[in-house]
Order: sequence, then C-alpha cells, then structure tokens
Amino acid sequence: MFRSLRIRNYRMFAAGGAVSNTGTWLQRTAQDWLVLDLTDVPGGSGMGSAAALGTATALQFLPMLLFGLFGGVLADRYPKRPILVTAQSLMAALALTIGVLTMTGTAQVWHVFVMAFLLGLISCVEVPTRQAFVVEMVGRRDLPNAIALNSSIFNLARVVGPALAGLLISMLGGTGPIFLINALTFGGVIASLIFMRKAELHTVEPLPRAKGQLREGLRYVLEREELLMPILLIAFVSMFAQSFSMSIALMARDEFGAGASSFGLASSTFAVGALVGALLAARRVRLSRKVLFAGALGFGLFQAATGLAPFYPAYLLLLIPTGIALITINTAANASVQLATSPEMRGRVMGIYMLVFTGGAPLGAPLIGWLSELGGPRTGVVVSGVLVIVGTGLAVLLTRLIAGRARRTHPVTARVRHAVT
Repeated sequence: MFRSLRIRNYRMFAAGGAVSNTGTWLQRTAQDWLVLDLTDVPGGSGMGSAAALGTATALQFLPMLLFGLFGGVLADRYPKRPILVTAQSLMAALALTIGVLTMTGTAQVWHVFVMAFLLGLISCVEVPTRQAFVVEMVGRRDLPNAIALNSSIFNLARVVGPALAGLLISMLGGTGPIFLINALTFGGVIASLIFMRKAELHTVEPLPRAKGQLREGLRYVLEREELLMPILLIAFVSMFAQSFSMSIALMARDEFGAGASSFGLASSTFAVGALVGALLAARRVRLSRKVLFAGALGFGLFQAATGLAPFYPAYLLLLIPTGIALITINTAANASVQLATSPEMRGRVMGIYMLVFTGGAPLGAPLIGWLSELGGPRTGVVVSGVLVIVGTGLAVLLTRLIAGRARRTHPVTARVRHAVT
C-alpha cells in the first residue's frame, strides 16, 4: 500500500504536500464560510447567498476551462520543478493577501471572487505540471500507487482541514487567521521541491517550442479510446463533484441548521470516505475499467441519496460511501490516463484531463447554486446525482462516436498505433 514512500524524492514531496493540503482545505472551508458571511445582509435569514457561493466556486475553476490546455503545453516545454516552486509561491501570496484583508475588516465579496479567479489562473499551469511530475519521481511501475497515495494524503488533509477550520473559525472569531495559516503551509511543499535529489528523478527532455503542439495533444486523445473514455467520464462526474463541497455547506447550514463546526464535521466525514477509497485503490496493482464505471455510478447514486437524508446523522453516514465512490473514479481515471500516455505527451494530456476535471465547475456550480436557491439544497444535490448517472452513459456513447470518427479521419495514424500496441 505504501511502496512509493521508499523513494526519497516522493517521500519528501508527500510530506510537504500533507502540510500544504491541510492548509488548502483550511482555506477552502474558510472561503465558503466567508462568502456566506459577506453576503448575509443585515436583518436577513443568516444563511448568505447560495448563488454567490456558486459564483466563487465557478470563478476558481473558470480559468482552467479557458486556459487549461495551454498550461499542459507549458508543462511539456519547461522543467517541472521550477514551475511548481513559482506557482506555490504565488498561491501563498494570494492567501496572505486575503488573510490581511479579512483580518483588517476590509474584505468584500468581490475580493474573494478575484482571489478565486487568480488561484484558478495559477492552477492552469500548476495542476497539470504537478500531475505529470509524479511519474518523474517514482517511474511508471509505481505510478498507480503514487497517484493513490497522493489521493490518500489529499483526503487525509480533507478530513483534518475542514474540521480544524470549523473549530478555528469558532475559537478565533473569524476566517482571517485561516488564510494566514494556509499561507505558511506552502513552505512545506516548496522546501520539498527545492531539496529533491535531481539525479534520482526520471526526467523527460523538455519539448522544443513548435507550432501545432496543442492540436497534436487534442488529436492524440481523440484517436485513443483508452484515453478518451476516462477523460469523458471524469468530465461528466466532475461537473457536479467539484461543487459538492458547496452542497455540503448549503445542506449543513440551510437544511440542518448546523454551525461552522458542524459544517466542518460534514466535510470531514465525506473526506473519511474518500480517504478509505484512496487507500483501497493504493492496494490495487491495476485499476480496471470496471472500477472506473463502478465509481461513477456509485457516486451518482450516493450523492442523490444524501440529498434525501431525513436527518443530520443519516446525512453524515451517507457521505462516507459517497466519498469512497468519488475517489475511486478519480484515482482510476488519473492512473489509466497517465499509464496510457507517452512521456513527451504527458503534460498536454494531463492538461486536457485537468481541463475536464476542473473545467466543468463553472457550468455545474452556478446550476446547483441556482437550483438550491429555487428548490432548496436537497433539490440541487439530488439533481446532481441523477445527472452524474446520465453522464456516465453519455461518456460511453460519445467515446465510440468520437474515437470512431477520428480513426476514420486519420486511418494511417490509427493503423500505426494498432501495430505498435
């Protein structure tokens, strides 16, 4: 289960990531709560604006939708470690800025919107670079295990971060200190990147600058069912999965009348399931297509079930299998895409993968926010679950149509690929 940790560079990266991810989840929880506080008008219901919360979530993922493909090209063109150090430093500066604004009482909701958009802009380059960098630390043999362990670390932070954020918001009387704490936690991952042993990395020669590299990456994916299927599937799932933390905030606050600490508990319960799912995935040597579809359908079903939970303890229990299903599909899709991609194409392919993984949120989050305001949070959650199930079926149909058409359009490429495989 933990075999990738025997590699020094990955062990350092994982340790730094554990600290940084905890800070990130502290900030994500604080950001949602800050938006609700800032949009709660005097004499209002005390619930804040679901639409504003959806807008903040959408703005954080919108840059990936607009510029994510170009970030993947940059990940192939330049050494990955310097890119990651620069990106992590910029995100730390943003956390520090919003923290100071909040602490001084000058923060406004548009400040949060701007910060969310800038974070998304940096992520356009940082996320595909980080995803493609994993194989340089561990090699192909241990790649599925490293991806699963990354998910475990991420979701362990997801367990600790929201619960700790809820307690700190209550104890410290506001969200400002949370942003400042997050700014400090970036030091862990930056230090791990700086002190890695370069000679032990499985580095790939940077791709020379040339025209048509973005189109080449798109064509590469469209002609390969083993890439197109998981990418389309994750596109439909993540459109509504990325806004699920927003749904947890709305359910906890509006449906069950819970405070900040209970909201953190709900987020952590969901993350417990995700952590279990990641550890189960780490035990597998190979993640099959059956696992991929089981995770997608399971997430849709359990997500809809959480929206129908009659009381808070039942809601918490249903969040656990929902988290297991979500992390199962995320880990299986990520590993299958990376293993099916040649090294010189990995940055661009992961740019496409992360585009669909995060780029659906600007569509899904406002829709769920609007449905939650119109019919209540339960309506938004149930509709999300149903749409995930429908999207799973559409992914299968579209893969056959698109890949078949691409092979007919470029028959020579298809024959060469078949001969190689």
